[in-house]
Amino acid sequence: MAAFAGLSADARVLIDQLLVKNYKLTLEDPVTLEHISRTIADLKHEFTQTTGRRPFGVSLLVGGFDPDGTPHLFITEPSGVYYELLAGSIGRNEKVVKEYLEENYNDGNVSNENLVLKLVVKALVPVVQTGARNMEISVLKRDNEGNIVQRVLLTEELEEILRQIEAETMETV
Repeated sequence: MAAFAGLSADARVLIDQLLVKNYKLTLEDPVTLEHISRTIADLKHEFTQTTGRRPFGVSLLVGGFDPDGTPHLFITEPSGVYYELLAGSIGRNEKVVKEYLEENYNDGNVSNENLVLKLVVKALVPVVQTGARNMEISVLKRDNEGNIVQRVLLTEELEEILRQIEAETMETV
């Protein structure tokens, strides 16, 4: 799964390039998420070094599972740099979200899906104006058979999480 901030046309070009490279891949080995991120970063870096080409104006947040089931989250910058994150954010107001995650992320509050969702929503609340209607959160996980399943939270689910956060805040005051 990928999210981007910047020029959407550039994001489409990068994703199309990945699809072509994946199609041309003749090895039987599955590709790791780091390999995908490095490929994107290398292409971005190439465009910053070559004359007659405009650098890509997009940051990509790439998340998913390696073939062995290990979850990963990578970010690729327009300069061609990529790195792995435990939690991250890109785009407008990313600094506020990143600061919140840096201060509040720990193993205790990511032990189950509900706690992770609360952490994410709490990080987004200061930068999203109208609450749940302007949030889109997608959950990527493995089912019992090892298949990767993506689920986008409904507005009602987000509103319930916001109510839980508000109730917890009232209890601590």
